Amino acid sequence: MIPYEVSFPTRVLFGCGELTKIGSEAAKLGHKALLVTGGKAVRAAGILQRAIQYLTESNVTPVLYDRIEPNPRTSSVDAGAALAREHACDLVIAIGGGSVMDAAKMIALTAKSQRPAYDYMRGNPNGLFAQLATITDALPIITVPTVAATGSEANEKSVLTHWDTHEKSSMSAPALFPRTALLDPTLTYSVPPRVTAESSADIFSHLFEAYLISAPGTHVQDGITESLIRQVVHFAPIAVAEPEHEEARSTLLWASTLAISPFTLAGRGAGYPLHQLEHPLSGHFDISHGRGLSILTLPYFRQIIAHDRPDRLARMGRQCFGVTHPDDQQAASDTIDAVAAWFARLGITERLADFGIPHAALKTLAEDAIRIGGRGSGSIAGSRPITFRDVLAIYEACY
Repeated sequence: MIPYEVSFPTRVLFGCGELTKIGSEAAKLGHKALLVTGGKAVRAAGILQRAIQYLTESNVTPVLYDRIEPNPRTSSVDAGAALAREHACDLVIAIGGGSVMDAAKMIALTAKSQRPAYDYMRGNPNGLFAQLATITDALPIITVPTVAATGSEANEKSVLTHWDTHEKSSMSAPALFPRTALLDPTLTYSVPPRVTAESSADIFSHLFEAYLISAPGTHVQDGITESLIRQVVHFAPIAVAEPEHEEARSTLLWASTLAISPFTLAGRGAGYPLHQLEHPLSGHFDISHGRGLSILTLPYFRQIIAHDRPDRLARMGRQCFGVTHPDDQQAASDTIDAVAAWFARLGITERLADFGIPHAALKTLAEDAIRIGGRGSGSIAGSRPITFRDVLAIYEACY
């Protein structure tokens, strides 16, 4: 196993009703909180009003910023940071899905640095582009996820889109770790079936991507990952059919947090190649991230993993999808069929053309995937270097 370092500094409070603690937890970190959300869903479910009440009762003044869109924009982050500075906020609280939490992290950063969010997208510690604004310090962050999907509630990552150039990329630094995450499964009850399905595809992708291309010897990580995949495969259809199923919602919420944590990732020496292929789709055409991942997954399996790592794909099938064939190549094929059947059960079977993406755009999307996801190397790191031709072929296969 390759050497690794593990840090999981976020304090997690998990359980039905944990939202009631938002005021007391916020009071430990500050007195005036920028309350970041997307607005509509959390208002309609009554979550925002309750959060404001609990904060006020704990003598924490909330300053509402409810302008975060799906695939959050750098412009929205900049506006939120300006509002935080204007009101002298000393704390940022995110209530919403992955987009809200990602934006809140960067608001907490840029409110202190006073730099545009795009400055941090021109480069990162792995060498994306030439210019890099170093991520050093941020306001304290509390996350309250209302969707089980990205795991952003307890990690140091943020993904933004610079809409002027349609560049979508990730930032990562210890300063972006939330101090506290309140995981209340009841807040996810109002998530629509379609969003639940796509979000489950996102959790699944977080689990399989590094697992399938892992360095050898990661036996503990493999076991944890396989267990989590089994839970997602089992409980996602239940949550889609029964939105207020407490066990299903609780399991998916905790799985989403652990899926993109050191407990599944440490020592693998692998990243998220499929995410690098998806980012241009949502960066240019604003489709949901989970939807893009679900569209790309099967062609990625067929064209890359089945050729490069059929043994790992076969293992995932045997451990997580009931595949029994002893031959790895056939078992890998059977695994792809099993995943396709699970997607169909969830109702996510669309193709790129179904969302108005013109065929002529595929070349530009593939170029962006290599330029941004390749971090200047000319290819995307995966089971092997994934080239422009590979990316374009995958886009073509799911068009």
